[in-house]
Amino acid sequence: MLLDSDAESDVAYELCQVVGRAILPYRSSGGFGTAFFFRSGDDPVGESLLTAADLVGASGGELGLRSSVTEPAGVAPEVVSEAEIVPGWARFGGDGVAVLPTAGLHRYAGDGGWRWRVQPVPAGIAAGPEVVARLGADAGSAFVLAHGVREDGSRPLEVAIERVVRDGDAVLITTELPPGYVGAPVFIVQAGDTGDVAPYCLGLVLPGVGAHPVATFDRIRAVLPATPGDV
Repeated sequence: MLLDSDAESDVAYELCQVVGRAILPYRSSGGFGTAFFFRSGDDPVGESLLTAADLVGASGGELGLRSSVTEPAGVAPEVVSEAEIVPGWARFGGDGVAVLPTAGLHRYAGDGGWRWRVQPVPAGIAAGPEVVARLGADAGSAFVLAHGVREDGSRPLEVAIERVVRDGDAVLITTELPPGYVGAPVFIVQAGDTGDVAPYCLGLVLPGVGAHPVATFDRIRAVLPATPGDV
């Protein structure tokens, strides 16, 4: 669905309010990117951190922490090294997705005397195959919530309003995104079978030149049950 500019601004604002605290900056020797919390059900055991597979596996990986995603104030570190988190990333290169069960992140926080205060993307808005199937060659509005990279090295939360299309089996963001956006969640708005308009998390941004493939949630869901958990 292609929205007018005012509606796009409204959707971008609402997404920041609802899932803004799901988003974290990620960095490794493989480059800058974004990761986000996803919860597959009501049980925290079903919570994972997701990003693009190409970002993980290199040395020196770390998650940046904004003050809004932890409590109490002033206790959490500015970054969390992935080397300190067990279990680590499960990488699914064929699907372009990396999954980190968050039990280790919560244990790390507890050991440090702080807690995560995040808003995971809920399973209820993760796009199913029917949502992907309704995409076509006509461009629709897409909203990418990411931590870009400013000239001074800061990583603020940003929203890029872009266009998304489906070309055969491929789903694409039609423009090249700035540094830091790989791994970020992509949202769309779509009318369902009943005519009601709702937001969906389409998937996550994969690396690209000139355009970016999207690893859609039907692909992401397929690897989640295979992810080694730590309950």
